[in-house]
Amino acid sequence: MKWQEITIYTTEQAIEMISNFLHERDADGVSIEESGTLNKQRDTSLGQWYELPLNDIPEGHAVIKGYFLEGTDMDELAEELKPRINELREFGIDPGDYELSWRLVDEEDWANAWKQYFKPIKVSDSLTIKPTWENYEPSPEEKIIHLDPGMAFGTGTHPTTALCLQTLESVIRGGESVIDVGTGSGILAIGAMKLGADRVLALDLDPVAVSSAGENVQLNGLSDKIEVIESDLLGVLGGKVVYVANEREAQRTSVELPVDLVVANILAEIILLFIDDVYQALKPEGIYIASGIYKNKETEVEEGLVRSGFTIVEKRRDEDWIAFVARKPG
Repeated sequence: MKWQEITIYTTEQAIEMISNFLHERDADGVSIEESGTLNKQRDTSLGQWYELPLNDIPEGHAVIKGYFLEGTDMDELAEELKPRINELREFGIDPGDYELSWRLVDEEDWANAWKQYFKPIKVSDSLTIKPTWENYEPSPEEKIIHLDPGMAFGTGTHPTTALCLQTLESVIRGGESVIDVGTGSGILAIGAMKLGADRVLALDLDPVAVSSAGENVQLNGLSDKIEVIESDLLGVLGGKVVYVANEREAQRTSVELPVDLVVANILAEIILLFIDDVYQALKPEGIYIASGIYKNKETEVEEGLVRSGFTIVEKRRDEDWIAFVARKPG
Protein backbone atom coordinates (compact mmCIF):
# COMPACT_ATOMS: atom_id res chain seq x y z
CA MET A 1 0.00 0.00 0.00
CA LYS A 2 1.21 3.51 -0.80
CA TRP A 3 0.72 6.74 1.14
CA GLN A 4 1.13 10.45 0.51
CA GLU A 5 3.82 11.81 2.84
CA ILE A 6 3.80 15.56 3.51
CA THR A 7 6.93 17.01 5.14
CA ILE A 8 6.92 20.32 7.00
CA TYR A 9 10.22 21.94 8.01
CA THR A 10 9.41 24.27 10.91
CA THR A 11 10.39 25.16 14.49
CA GLU A 12 10.17 23.04 17.63
CA GLN A 13 7.87 25.70 19.05
CA ALA A 14 5.25 24.96 16.37
CA ILE A 15 5.32 21.15 16.66
CA GLU A 16 2.20 20.69 18.78
CA MET A 17 -0.06 22.94 16.73
CA ILE A 18 1.06 21.76 13.28
CA SER A 19 0.78 18.12 14.39
CA ASN A 20 -2.73 18.91 15.58
CA PHE A 21 -3.58 20.46 12.19
CA LEU A 22 -2.51 17.23 10.47
CA HIS A 23 -4.57 15.10 12.84
CA GLU A 24 -7.60 17.36 12.28
CA ARG A 25 -7.16 16.76 8.55
CA ASP A 26 -7.38 12.98 9.30
CA ALA A 27 -3.72 12.07 8.92
CA ASP A 28 -3.24 8.32 9.37
CA GLY A 29 0.07 8.95 11.10
CA VAL A 30 2.31 11.84 12.17
CA SER A 31 6.04 11.64 12.88
CA ILE A 32 8.19 14.32 14.54
CA GLU A 33 11.96 14.67 14.44
CA GLU A 34 13.55 17.42 16.52
CA SER A 35 17.06 18.82 16.48
CA GLY A 36 19.65 16.14 17.18
CA THR A 37 22.75 18.30 17.30
CA LEU A 38 25.44 17.72 19.89
CA ASN A 39 24.95 21.28 21.17
CA LYS A 40 21.45 20.53 22.44
CA GLN A 41 21.20 20.27 26.22
CA ARG A 42 20.01 16.81 27.27
CA ASP A 43 18.82 15.51 30.60
CA THR A 44 20.79 12.40 31.57
CA SER A 45 19.99 12.54 35.29
CA LEU A 46 17.87 9.38 35.04
CA GLY A 47 20.30 7.51 32.84
CA GLN A 48 18.80 8.51 29.48
CA TRP A 49 21.03 7.87 26.55
CA TYR A 50 21.02 9.11 22.97
CA GLU A 51 22.07 7.07 19.98
CA LEU A 52 24.56 8.34 17.39
CA PRO A 53 24.61 9.41 14.66
CA LEU A 54 22.55 12.47 15.51
CA ASN A 55 20.61 14.33 12.84
CA ASP A 56 21.56 17.59 11.16
CA ILE A 57 18.34 19.51 11.89
CA PRO A 58 19.33 23.02 13.07
CA GLU A 59 18.93 23.82 16.76
CA GLY A 60 15.34 24.81 17.57
CA HIS A 61 13.92 23.37 14.35
CA ALA A 62 11.95 20.22 13.57
CA VAL A 63 10.69 18.05 10.73
CA ILE A 64 7.04 16.96 10.90
CA LYS A 65 5.68 14.33 8.53
CA GLY A 66 2.03 13.47 8.00
CA TYR A 67 0.73 10.43 6.13
CA PHE A 68 -2.45 10.42 4.05
CA LEU A 69 -4.23 7.98 1.74
CA GLU A 70 -2.77 7.67 -1.74
CA GLY A 71 -5.60 9.54 -3.47
CA THR A 72 -5.42 12.63 -1.22
CA ASP A 73 -5.14 15.95 -3.10
CA MET A 74 -1.86 17.18 -1.64
CA ASP A 75 -1.98 20.57 -3.39
CA GLU A 76 -5.32 21.22 -1.72
CA LEU A 77 -3.99 20.01 1.63
CA ALA A 78 -0.97 22.32 1.41
CA GLU A 79 -3.18 25.30 0.59
CA GLU A 80 -5.30 24.51 3.67
CA LEU A 81 -2.27 24.22 5.94
CA LYS A 82 -0.39 27.38 4.91
CA PRO A 83 -2.83 30.00 6.31
CA ARG A 84 -3.25 28.00 9.52
CA ILE A 85 0.51 27.81 10.02
CA ASN A 86 0.88 31.55 9.24
CA GLU A 87 -1.85 32.31 11.79
CA LEU A 88 0.23 30.77 14.59
CA ARG A 89 2.26 33.99 14.79
CA GLU A 90 -0.85 35.79 16.05
CA PHE A 91 -0.81 33.44 19.06
CA GLY A 92 2.87 33.95 19.85
CA ILE A 93 4.04 30.76 18.12
CA ASP A 94 6.73 31.31 15.48
CA PRO A 95 6.76 28.57 12.78
CA GLY A 96 9.86 30.15 11.21
CA ASP A 97 10.47 30.13 7.46
CA TYR A 98 8.66 26.84 7.11
CA GLU A 99 8.72 24.67 3.98
CA LEU A 100 6.22 22.09 2.73
CA SER A 101 6.90 19.19 0.36
CA TRP A 102 5.26 15.86 -0.36
CA ARG A 103 5.89 12.53 -2.07
CA LEU A 104 4.38 9.08 -2.53
CA VAL A 105 5.91 6.39 -0.27
CA ASP A 106 5.46 2.68 0.45
CA GLU A 107 3.80 1.84 3.76
CA GLU A 108 6.84 -0.08 4.99
CA ASP A 109 8.94 3.08 4.58
CA TRP A 110 7.14 4.82 7.44
CA ALA A 111 4.91 2.42 9.38
CA ASN A 112 7.78 0.61 11.12
CA ALA A 113 11.00 2.46 10.28
CA TRP A 114 10.67 4.81 13.28
CA LYS A 115 10.83 1.87 15.69
CA GLN A 116 14.61 1.64 15.38
CA TYR A 117 14.89 4.98 17.20
CA PHE A 118 12.51 4.15 20.08
CA LYS A 119 14.58 2.41 22.78
CA PRO A 120 13.88 1.64 26.46
CA ILE A 121 14.03 4.92 28.37
CA LYS A 122 14.04 5.63 32.10
CA VAL A 123 11.72 8.61 32.54
CA SER A 124 11.54 8.90 36.33
CA ASP A 125 13.17 7.45 39.45
CA SER A 126 11.12 4.26 39.15
CA LEU A 127 9.40 4.24 35.71
CA THR A 128 11.00 2.85 32.56
CA ILE A 129 9.24 2.69 29.18
CA LYS A 130 10.02 -0.43 27.17
CA PRO A 131 8.92 -0.78 23.55
CA THR A 132 7.39 -4.19 23.00
CA TRP A 133 9.93 -5.08 20.30
CA GLU A 134 13.00 -4.32 22.46
CA ASN A 135 14.75 -6.71 24.87
CA TYR A 136 15.46 -5.20 28.28
CA GLU A 137 16.43 -6.53 31.70
CA PRO A 138 15.00 -4.23 34.39
CA SER A 139 16.49 -3.79 37.83
CA PRO A 140 14.34 -5.00 40.77
CA GLU A 141 13.18 -1.48 41.66
CA GLU A 142 12.11 -0.49 38.13
CA LYS A 143 8.44 -0.34 37.15
CA ILE A 144 8.14 -1.20 33.45
CA ILE A 145 5.58 0.36 31.09
CA HIS A 146 5.30 -1.96 28.08
CA LEU A 147 4.37 0.17 25.10
CA ASP A 148 3.53 -0.03 21.42
CA PRO A 149 2.20 3.46 20.59
CA GLY A 150 1.12 2.55 17.05
CA MET A 151 -0.23 5.74 15.47
CA ALA A 152 -1.18 7.36 18.79
CA PHE A 153 0.78 10.18 20.42
CA GLY A 154 2.83 9.29 23.49
CA THR A 155 6.10 7.37 23.67
CA GLY A 156 7.59 9.11 26.70
CA THR A 157 10.38 10.71 24.69
CA HIS A 158 8.65 14.08 24.40
CA PRO A 159 9.34 16.47 27.32
CA THR A 160 5.64 16.90 28.12
CA THR A 161 5.05 13.14 28.55
CA ALA A 162 8.15 12.70 30.69
CA LEU A 163 7.11 15.72 32.78
CA CYS A 164 3.71 14.17 33.44
CA LEU A 165 5.12 10.80 34.45
CA GLN A 166 7.65 12.42 36.80
CA THR A 167 4.92 14.60 38.29
CA LEU A 168 2.59 11.62 38.74
CA GLU A 169 5.38 9.87 40.62
CA SER A 170 5.71 12.81 43.02
CA VAL A 171 1.94 13.11 43.60
CA ILE A 172 0.54 9.58 43.77
CA ARG A 173 0.59 8.10 47.26
CA GLY A 174 -1.44 4.95 46.54
CA GLY A 175 -5.11 4.09 46.09
CA GLU A 176 -6.12 7.14 44.02
CA SER A 177 -8.89 7.27 41.43
CA VAL A 178 -7.59 8.99 38.29
CA ILE A 179 -8.90 10.42 35.01
CA ASP A 180 -6.45 10.74 32.10
CA VAL A 181 -7.83 13.25 29.56
CA GLY A 182 -6.48 12.81 26.04
CA THR A 183 -4.83 9.49 26.84
CA GLY A 184 -3.18 8.93 23.43
CA SER A 185 -1.19 5.70 23.70
CA GLY A 186 -2.39 5.24 27.31
CA ILE A 187 1.08 5.83 28.71
CA LEU A 188 0.00 8.14 31.56
CA ALA A 189 -2.90 5.92 32.59
CA ILE A 190 -0.57 2.91 32.73
CA GLY A 191 2.08 4.93 34.55
CA ALA A 192 -0.45 6.03 37.17
CA MET A 193 -1.40 2.42 37.85
CA LYS A 194 2.24 1.30 38.04
CA LEU A 195 2.80 4.05 40.63
CA GLY A 196 -0.02 2.82 42.86
CA ALA A 197 -3.32 4.32 41.68
CA ASP A 198 -6.40 2.18 42.30
CA ARG A 199 -8.47 2.91 39.18
CA VAL A 200 -7.97 4.97 36.01
CA LEU A 201 -10.48 6.23 33.47
CA ALA A 202 -8.62 7.01 30.21
CA LEU A 203 -10.43 9.32 27.76
CA ASP A 204 -9.74 10.27 24.15
CA LEU A 205 -11.86 11.51 21.25
CA ASP A 206 -9.60 9.87 18.65
CA PRO A 207 -10.72 6.28 17.92
CA VAL A 208 -7.16 5.40 16.84
CA ALA A 209 -5.88 6.50 20.27
CA VAL A 210 -8.66 4.59 22.06
CA SER A 211 -7.70 1.42 20.19
CA SER A 212 -3.97 1.94 20.84
CA ALA A 213 -4.49 2.71 24.52
CA GLY A 214 -6.71 -0.33 24.96
CA GLU A 215 -4.05 -2.58 23.44
CA ASN A 216 -1.32 -1.12 25.65
CA VAL A 217 -3.48 -1.53 28.74
CA GLN A 218 -3.82 -5.23 27.86
CA LEU A 219 -0.07 -5.51 27.24
CA ASN A 220 0.51 -4.36 30.82
CA GLY A 221 -2.13 -6.66 32.29
CA LEU A 222 -4.25 -3.76 33.57
CA SER A 223 -7.56 -4.25 31.73
CA ASP A 224 -9.38 -4.76 35.03
CA LYS A 225 -8.03 -1.48 36.44
CA ILE A 226 -7.96 0.94 33.48
CA GLU A 227 -11.08 1.71 31.46
CA VAL A 228 -10.49 3.33 28.05
CA ILE A 229 -13.42 5.30 26.67
CA GLU A 230 -13.94 7.34 23.50
CA SER A 231 -15.16 10.56 25.09
CA ASP A 232 -14.12 13.90 26.50
CA LEU A 233 -14.39 14.97 30.12
CA LEU A 234 -17.61 16.90 29.55
CA GLY A 235 -19.20 13.76 28.08
CA VAL A 236 -18.33 11.79 31.21
CA LEU A 237 -19.58 14.53 33.52
CA GLY A 238 -22.84 14.69 31.57
CA GLY A 239 -23.37 10.93 31.72
CA LYS A 240 -22.85 10.44 27.99
CA VAL A 241 -19.96 8.89 26.09
CA VAL A 242 -19.22 9.91 22.50
CA TYR A 243 -18.73 7.03 20.04
CA VAL A 244 -17.62 8.03 16.55
CA ALA A 245 -20.61 9.91 15.07
CA ASN A 246 -23.29 9.22 17.67
CA GLU A 247 -23.96 9.24 21.39
CA ARG A 248 -25.33 6.65 23.77
CA GLU A 249 -25.88 6.51 27.48
CA ALA A 250 -22.62 5.64 29.19
CA GLN A 251 -22.44 2.42 31.10
CA ARG A 252 -21.46 2.83 34.72
CA THR A 253 -17.70 3.23 34.73
CA SER A 254 -15.35 1.62 37.19
CA VAL A 255 -14.16 5.09 38.22
CA GLU A 256 -16.77 7.06 40.12
CA LEU A 257 -16.86 10.86 40.16
CA PRO A 258 -15.49 12.87 41.80
CA VAL A 259 -11.91 11.55 41.59
CA ASP A 260 -8.65 12.18 43.42
CA LEU A 261 -6.54 13.16 40.43
CA VAL A 262 -6.95 14.40 36.84
CA VAL A 263 -4.03 14.48 34.39
CA ALA A 264 -4.11 16.10 30.95
CA ASN A 265 -1.15 16.26 28.58
CA ILE A 266 -2.62 18.20 25.68
CA LEU A 267 -2.44 21.62 24.05
CA ALA A 268 -2.69 24.67 26.31
CA GLU A 269 -5.52 26.02 24.14
CA ILE A 270 -7.56 22.89 24.88
CA ILE A 271 -6.64 22.85 28.58
CA LEU A 272 -8.06 26.36 28.91
CA LEU A 273 -11.42 25.17 27.55
CA PHE A 274 -12.25 22.64 30.28
CA ILE A 275 -10.62 23.86 33.50
CA ASP A 276 -14.05 24.26 35.11
CA ASP A 277 -14.95 20.69 34.10
CA VAL A 278 -11.80 19.39 35.80
CA TYR A 279 -12.66 21.37 38.93
CA GLN A 280 -16.11 19.73 38.95
CA ALA A 281 -14.62 16.24 38.42
CA LEU A 282 -12.23 16.49 41.40
CA LYS A 283 -12.80 15.80 45.06
CA PRO A 284 -11.94 18.55 47.56
CA GLU A 285 -8.13 18.53 47.90
CA GLY A 286 -7.99 16.76 44.52
CA ILE A 287 -4.98 17.32 42.26
CA TYR A 288 -4.90 18.45 38.63
CA ILE A 289 -1.73 17.87 36.57
CA ALA A 290 -1.86 19.95 33.39
CA SER A 291 0.96 19.52 30.89
CA GLY A 292 1.63 20.11 27.19
CA ILE A 293 2.03 23.82 27.90
CA TYR A 294 4.66 25.77 25.97
CA LYS A 295 6.34 28.64 27.82
CA ASN A 296 4.45 31.33 25.91
CA LYS A 297 1.16 30.04 27.39
CA GLU A 298 2.37 29.70 30.98
CA THR A 299 0.80 32.89 32.33
CA GLU A 300 -2.49 32.33 30.51
CA VAL A 301 -2.91 28.81 31.87
CA GLU A 302 -1.90 29.83 35.39
CA GLU A 303 -4.44 32.65 35.39
CA GLY A 304 -7.12 30.27 34.10
CA LEU A 305 -6.44 27.75 36.86
CA VAL A 306 -6.55 30.39 39.59
CA ARG A 307 -9.67 31.97 38.13
CA SER A 308 -11.47 28.62 38.33
CA GLY A 309 -10.56 28.24 42.00
CA PHE A 310 -7.40 26.12 41.87
CA THR A 311 -4.33 26.72 44.00
CA ILE A 312 -1.03 26.33 42.16
CA VAL A 313 1.05 23.84 44.14
CA GLU A 314 4.04 23.46 41.83
CA LYS A 315 5.32 24.18 38.33
CA ARG A 316 7.71 21.68 36.73
CA ARG A 317 9.79 22.44 33.63
CA ASP A 318 11.58 20.49 30.92
CA GLU A 319 13.24 22.61 28.23
CA ASP A 320 10.51 25.13 27.23
CA TRP A 321 7.58 23.03 28.46
CA ILE A 322 5.67 23.42 31.73
CA ALA A 323 3.51 21.10 33.82
CA PHE A 324 1.24 22.61 36.47
CA VAL A 325 0.28 20.85 39.69
CA ALA A 326 -2.90 22.50 40.96
CA ARG A 327 -5.09 21.62 43.96
CA LYS A 328 -8.81 22.05 44.44
CA PRO A 329 -9.36 23.60 47.89
CA GLY A 330 -10.93 21.53 50.65
